[in-house]
Amino acid sequence: MTFHRSVFQSVLALAAAALLAGTSAGNAQQQDKNRALKKYESGTKEFWTHPPDDWFLGDETEAQKGLAPPSGPPTGASDAELANIIKKIKLPAGFKIEVYASGVLAARQMAWGDKGTLFVGSFGLGNVYAIKDSGGKKEVKTILKGLNMPTGLAVKDGALYVIAVDKLIRYDDIENKLDNPGDGKVVYDDMPSYAAHGWKYIAVDKEGWFFLPFGPPFNIGIPPTSVSQIRRVDPKTGNAEIWALGVRNSVGGDVDPRTGKLWFTENARDWISDDLPSDKLNMINRIGEHFGYPYCHQGNLPDDKFAMGHKCSEFTPPVLNLGAHVAPLGMKFYTGDQFPPEYKNNILIAEHGSWNRHKYQGARIVRVIVGPDGKNPKREIFASGWLEGDQGYLGRPNDILLAKDGSILVADDWAGAIYRISYSKK
Repeated sequence: MTFHRSVFQSVLALAAAALLAGTSAGNAQQQDKNRALKKYESGTKEFWTHPPDDWFLGDETEAQKGLAPPSGPPTGASDAELANIIKKIKLPAGFKIEVYASGVLAARQMAWGDKGTLFVGSFGLGNVYAIKDSGGKKEVKTILKGLNMPTGLAVKDGALYVIAVDKLIRYDDIENKLDNPGDGKVVYDDMPSYAAHGWKYIAVDKEGWFFLPFGPPFNIGIPPTSVSQIRRVDPKTGNAEIWALGVRNSVGGDVDPRTGKLWFTENARDWISDDLPSDKLNMINRIGEHFGYPYCHQGNLPDDKFAMGHKCSEFTPPVLNLGAHVAPLGMKFYTGDQFPPEYKNNILIAEHGSWNRHKYQGARIVRVIVGPDGKNPKREIFASGWLEGDQGYLGRPNDILLAKDGSILVADDWAGAIYRISYSKK
């Protein structure tokens, strides 16, 4: 069974039916209240390889019955809508947001080419985009189509690397071949083909190896031995090693420029409550650390069913709990010189925002101030305004990338846009 555009459609089918078919979310939940709670035997290979359309639900609870991921506008936001959106974004004094590029549908991870081309992966659509400056206007070109959830990408030695669930593909000399990148070469494929939580993100370390996350194919359960981990892969040789265990769903990470250690965001399980458990920011100190899933959540909350006698003290705690269902995705250490000096080496995290919560939170960028030892972290909101009311998304930030001039770019898969945030003393 293949998964690319179809999996995006099926993952959102329930949400589209419940939330967008001419009825409010509240009315849809009211109409749904008499049905039995949904429950899945997700610990079987049949579930992983042929998941139901609403696999992401896990086992519903009465308190959260009917909640489902909302579906964004299929054509993204228009230029006029984006102009109105950025007026609503709140930033610290001296910072400015503008639209860098529009029409980048389902935009996910971003990476720079050596010649200034911005490459962008996508969720569900199977596309990879190249964005170039054409006389001051950004030209968005779809250079790859039909890939299997190509959310993660990187550029190294002139080659574009795209990870599409179970294949890491290299496209050589990419900036000279935008019109015809070719089929690419698979450089690593020792990966499960499960669509569920199979989309990935690439973090590149100082040696040029890629950190790749492997999410479990369900909300909660004892994972197959090939997932719930982070691997470190050499794209030149295909050699790989398991670097971390007990990771639920990570779709973002970056290497600390001060230490070379990997920090990564992690989305915690759903269907406990609106306020539990917290999503996390983690740091790997040594190879083979276990971060708790599925036994322990947020560093101090044993799972009611799957703790199975394990104590949270057995596992590596998070550096910082970020809040319940904020969905932290892409993150970057700020290493530029444009922002005020106090931002140097701070972490900026794109929070995609909730679905398994009656009142959404997230849909913002948070700043984490923390030393290389991970102790005494401080968090503050850096950019907000993409969420109105209880469940009104205007956008959903999911990745951050540093530009050469020290500004940052922010990908938004809901609005299908890339924003630029800059600073000026004035």
